[in-house]
Amino acid sequence: MVYDNEFLDPSYIIVKKFPSSTLGAQQTIVEWANVLAAKGPWFVMDKAVLPPSGNKHDYLSWAPYEWPDCYNVHNKTQLKPEQVWAKCDYVNRDGQFNPDRLLVNDTSAFQAMSNAVFYNTVAWVLTGSSNYASSAAHFLDTWFINPATAQTPDLKYAQIHRGPNGQVGTHAGLLDFHQMAKIASAILILREAKSASWTAALDSGMVSWTKAYIKWLTTDSIAHEEQVSANNHGTLFYNQLASLHILANDKPRAIISVTKYFSTLYKAQIEASGEQVSICIAILRARIRITKGATIYRCYNLAAMITNAKIGRYLGLDFWNTTTSHGATIKAATDFTMTQHLNTTDGDGPIWELYPSIVASGAAYGIPKARTPCF
Repeated sequence: MVYDNEFLDPSYIIVKKFPSSTLGAQQTIVEWANVLAAKGPWFVMDKAVLPPSGNKHDYLSWAPYEWPDCYNVHNKTQLKPEQVWAKCDYVNRDGQFNPDRLLVNDTSAFQAMSNAVFYNTVAWVLTGSSNYASSAAHFLDTWFINPATAQTPDLKYAQIHRGPNGQVGTHAGLLDFHQMAKIASAILILREAKSASWTAALDSGMVSWTKAYIKWLTTDSIAHEEQVSANNHGTLFYNQLASLHILANDKPRAIISVTKYFSTLYKAQIEASGEQVSICIAILRARIRITKGATIYRCYNLAAMITNAKIGRYLGLDFWNTTTSHGATIKAATDFTMTQHLNTTDGDGPIWELYPSIVASGAAYGIPKARTPCF
């Protein structure tokens, strides 16, 4: 499983007209569903560190690339972790994960939960076993609906800055929920295939939570910063917003959201060559010469663009051939990224992040005749 997002048209799964070549993939999905289900459920109450509000129902994560610099403290003795978090200045080291971010595990918990919901829902359709649908419904109920464990419907303490100037969330924290499109896909499948496990009460509770979260997402200043980000952050924001509107049974607003993305941010995201651009393109281009960073960011944004196109297709809109202001399409971005140097040995490297986008692009445009060394 990779960082890439996904949105499935529920009808594709429900009709079950899969070619025989997918049997191996189907088996893998069921295996993943079993492994993930055994680890659940997950909920925001399961954390040892309290958010600034003191309310465990509030989602919490720490900015992953920020590291403490305690020079400002002038301490004579070793600081306790809690003192470091509150008193030390924090500096950003982009791309370098601070391992102590895992002390607050809401991020990993949400990712595991969303994958478990997604794969268990698909496994239910593939196998016909209601156990998988029951697991998916239970995980959703625990995270979003049950009052004893439900998350507050906002991300105001996501990827917070630590230090003496206050514990405040950042717009980048919205990335923590980038897999919301997977959750929306799963719920659509449970709804449309009429799973007995997905009751009217659960659906109503999920819609209520979603509407409250949409209100925060569309009115809060932190969320607005993410919405206007010109890179993968902004693209993933629209993945999230459009899929949430679909989940809340509001297709007209979902159409407005995905159309807005393709008429605004998208227009400046791909050059004629297929290279991706953003407000930080100079930084990314400098980084690619020394690290895999820029290639990873290309893969992230490409996957998010493709997810927006998939959401559009579900809504009856075709954005696959929509061109940027430079005359390029998603296909051009896919083709360009395939020509870049890709790490073929690192299990978490760019080549693995690119595979789903190549498959999706091939399904939309056809398999290209020309092949690059890696493919």
